Amino acid sequence: MIERRTPAWWPDLLLLAAFVALTVALVQGHLLTLDQRVADWALDHQPRVPYWTARVLNYLGQGGQVLTPAGLLLSGWLYYRTRSVRAVLPFAAAYVVTYLTIGPMKLYFDRAAPRYPGPFKTAMFNPVASGDESRSFPSGHMGNSLVWYAVFGILIAALLRRTLTRWEFFAIRVLPVTIVFVTTVYTGFHWLTDSVAGLLLGLLLARLVERIPWDAIPLPRRRWTGPAF
Repeated sequence: MIERRTPAWWPDLLLLAAFVALTVALVQGHLLTLDQRVADWALDHQPRVPYWTARVLNYLGQGGQVLTPAGLLLSGWLYYRTRSVRAVLPFAAAYVVTYLTIGPMKLYFDRAAPRYPGPFKTAMFNPVASGDESRSFPSGHMGNSLVWYAVFGILIAALLRRTLTRWEFFAIRVLPVTIVFVTTVYTGFHWLTDSVAGLLLGLLLARLVERIPWDAIPLPRRRWTGPAF
């Protein structure tokens, strides 16, 4: 079993407070001008090569097309190595925490994306936009990325049977999320504050997943379910 340190709770409280403060500020109409200016600059500076490069790199934050298949492959590989059903628990946890938080928030706050052609597009609770056109806050690209790459780190560390080195941590946990943040804003998929909110919420959820003692979760004894992590 890999030795784990339980993260402190105070950063989680700070992340939650920052997310709530940002959300309240947006609901009250603050930071909307900043969002519009950043989006205007991005949409006005999109030569073909940089734009399509950003579009391709943005797939690093695509849940159904990239993150979920990658999670399945890593979970399957760990299950093959350990023959323990614990190998699939982080994958399941990622789905639970993201679908119970990010999805409902997108529906509730009803915010359009920068490319929305209608009015009030920077406003929360847009009275005109609906459906897929009003699911911009918080950024699912960012929230999902933080959670899924945290799960990838857990699974890869279990496969390697050691903690990740500093450079491995950077390559798995930091670099992809940074790329998704920049490309999501640059391509106009989300407002700047959408991505910041997704970053805060995603990091909070990732820390929640990381503090779960996977090898200590009680499971039925019908088959061997020994340590996987």
